[in-house]
Amino acid sequence: MRRVVFNQKGGVGKSTIACNLAAIAAHRGETTLLIDLDPQANATRYLLGRTADDLGTTASEFFDQMLNFTLRPKPTEEFIHPTPFANLFILPADAALEELQAKLEARYKIYKLREALERLGEYAQIWIDTPPALHFYTRSALIAADACLIPFDCDEFARQALYSLLENVAEIRADHNQALIVEGIVVNQYQARASLPTRLLDALRAEGLPVLQQTLSASVRIRESHSAAKPMIHFDPRHKLTQEFVVLYDELESNARYR
Repeated sequence: MRRVVFNQKGGVGKSTIACNLAAIAAHRGETTLLIDLDPQANATRYLLGRTADDLGTTASEFFDQMLNFTLRPKPTEEFIHPTPFANLFILPADAALEELQAKLEARYKIYKLREALERLGEYAQIWIDTPPALHFYTRSALIAADACLIPFDCDEFARQALYSLLENVAEIRADHNQALIVEGIVVNQYQARASLPTRLLDALRAEGLPVLQQTLSASVRIRESHSAAKPMIHFDPRHKLTQEFVVLYDELESNARYR
């Protein structure tokens, strides 16, 4: 199963959600790969901590070799690194991805990620973290994925952007990846006692949008887990937010079984 976590809006928790759900999958014994396509490399630092700056091979090198024809390109496996957590691996990002983006777009290498992932047989789950923009890396991820998970923070601007996002995903599906589904909209940093988030959530569900039942609460504990470079299942397994991530993961897996 290949999932992409995507939203064109920044600050909605893409990296946090991708890393925590991937960590839960790995914690349960699934051999899991996290692919970081964001030049900010937040997911990479979350899973690798200080060692993130000392990696020999990264996603930028993975994509760069696509621009230079070679008879013996490095296999995808050589760009993947273990994390400190059992069963969890990462194809890490770095800042050099930014400068490669335009070149890759111009050379129309948009199917190369899917081709590479189709040759990786050892991972039960692959999670792809994306930058907050619709360009080469996000399009490549949507083309390579089976399902798209959309983080959403409860404000009116985010709601308006959501409709455009869903249209963009539908266009990618129609033109490049007919098997792609929107697996769900996950409401992040949800404040159940506030009236605006509750109203927005009710309105989205009334419109028939695929809003997942499990929401994720706002908590300073998640920032502490970022600093510690430990996803919540390892940082604080009994915390309320950790349990919400677990229930969200179970909801996704249950929905996948019945599709």
